[in-house]
Amino acid sequence: MFKRLMALAAVTATLMLAGCGNDYGVDQHGQKVASERLDKQWKVINYWAEWCGPCRVEIPELNALEKQLQGQSVGVFGVNFDGLQGKELSDAATALGITFTVLAQDPAEVFDLPRSEALPVTFILDEKGKVRAQLLGEQTAAGVLAKLKELKGS
Repeated sequence: MFKRLMALAAVTATLMLAGCGNDYGVDQHGQKVASERLDKQWKVINYWAEWCGPCRVEIPELNALEKQLQGQSVGVFGVNFDGLQGKELSDAATALGITFTVLAQDPAEVFDLPRSEALPVTFILDEKGKVRAQLLGEQTAAGVLAKLKELKGS
């Protein structure tokens, strides 16, 4: 009985430790995305695809947005709509000139993001991971910044 309780305690402790900080997989360069990069900060998460014309127009705006937000507690992240992985993801991100972090693992389940059938789509999440806005269609850096300020109340 004692051995069973100890085994159960060990399994429980392992599961609890595994739950500390979400694992966001790797980025388009194969680098691990640490939980500190997404947790406890606002997030702009954009879904894109190579075949999406408006996405191609929007990407330079998101690159500019990421630069404007440096040093603030807001991150810009991309997710490939088609679920590309590895070299395919890296090649697609490079071809489109993406400089912000592209998550190879779709965080939709972690953040309870609705699946959109239209692209591009951008979600703004608060520091707790709650969806505060869903922006359909092509966005500008200025437009997303204005929405962030409105949502943050600053």
